[in-house]
Amino acid sequence: MTTFRISEAAPLLGVSDDTLRRWIDQGQLPSAKDAVGRTVVDGADLAAHLTSAASGPDDPVSRASSARNRFVGIVTNVISDTVMAQVEMQCGPHRVVSLMSSEAVRELGLEVGSLATAIVKATTVIVETPERK
Repeated sequence: MTTFRISEAAPLLGVSDDTLRRWIDQGQLPSAKDAVGRTVVDGADLAAHLTSAASGPDDPVSRASSARNRFVGIVTNVISDTVMAQVEMQCGPHRVVSLMSSEAVRELGLEVGSLATAIVKATTVIVETPERK
């Protein structure tokens, strides 16, 4: 069973240690004590909390798609030349960067502040874990 100390779990949730302690005290997230008496959160409970709290803004485009990785966000930067463009978006806590044609940027009307959805359909997803101690 994987457990996380308060100082490890709080950044994963995007909150301070104090906020996480309040959530635990209020019963919003279960906790336990480890062998030396520190408060820990079970990894499965942390995953369930993250999943339930992951509701971001609704996708503004309504259509059927096989792509499941959809990130709604705001365009934060557009760098274009005559042929290609780099579009950066902030989608919740995630920065998403897309390379596309400058023509596509113009057709979509992408500019800083635009609402957009980044859709990722990949055949390869690399997963890493921290080195075991």
